[in-house]
Amino acid sequence: MGSPVLGVGFTGSLASSRPKLGDHRFHLSTRTADRLWVSTVTLSKGLRTREQEDKVSSHILLKAIANACRVPATFDSGLTESEVSDECEKQFDEDQELEQLINGQIYFKIYPFASGTNMSTAERKIILSGSFNPLHDGHLKLLEVAARKVNLSTSIVLYCPFLPLYVICGDAYPCFEIPAVNADKPPLTVSQIKDRVKQFEKVGKTVIISSQPYFYKKAEIFPGSAFVIGADTAVRLINPKYYDGDHKKMLEILIGCKKTGCIFLVGGRNVDGAFKVLEDFDIPEELRDMFISIPADKFRVDISSTDLRKSFGM
Repeated sequence: MGSPVLGVGFTGSLASSRPKLGDHRFHLSTRTADRLWVSTVTLSKGLRTREQEDKVSSHILLKAIANACRVPATFDSGLTESEVSDECEKQFDEDQELEQLINGQIYFKIYPFASGTNMSTAERKIILSGSFNPLHDGHLKLLEVAARKVNLSTSIVLYCPFLPLYVICGDAYPCFEIPAVNADKPPLTVSQIKDRVKQFEKVGKTVIISSQPYFYKKAEIFPGSAFVIGADTAVRLINPKYYDGDHKKMLEILIGCKKTGCIFLVGGRNVDGAFKVLEDFDIPEELRDMFISIPADKFRVDISSTDLRKSFGM
């Protein structure tokens, strides 16, 4: 759901109606993006009933979940002095987190540089995805205009046959997103990612680094979000060429995005040497209500990262 995820594992061999030959013990672990914690607890055999062992193991599991979520909690584990948990913990630094992201072990990492709204409490997001090499005023302006269109209007309503009514309204949180893995290029390195992240720190804007290059995958991670794209990207999204030349496959994938409640806010861009807006393209009827135009009088910036790199001799 576009929020930090906690993984929890638990297994055990506890008291039963028949005597056990082995120990009464349980194993548990928690996993976040930056921490792995594992514990094994061996209970004194014959000291408790099954219900009592269930209670002890449940309390320890709840405490582990609270610790992983950094929530202060006090639990009486009920363990005796001889029953000591065997624990191990591994913390992952920023570089290790990014390596895991590049390798697909985690889906995203958030750098919450923006002040004000807590991203974790915002139900939906307004996401401008790109390489941002470099970040420029056009990117900042586009996200600003898109956020104003979503948050200052009464609502943007998406009708579709799968959802009776879906509304993106004033609690949407604007942020940038960089895919560490690109569909057409080698993945970014850790140092490249960190260099690009610094740009957002300087301007105080939140950025997400994700492992997903495709919008239909981004839609699964961030359901109900508004993705801000240029007209050039919109053209590629509806081009069967990028779906093995299969028009039906293109519709199925984008209708899958629609099912998640996501929409696309489309800003004008230069396409093949001419400035184009959403209305210049023939959007399939099944998808029209998930593409919303940002008028040229609200946003037009002809600068591009490619042009900037050329001017800088990069």
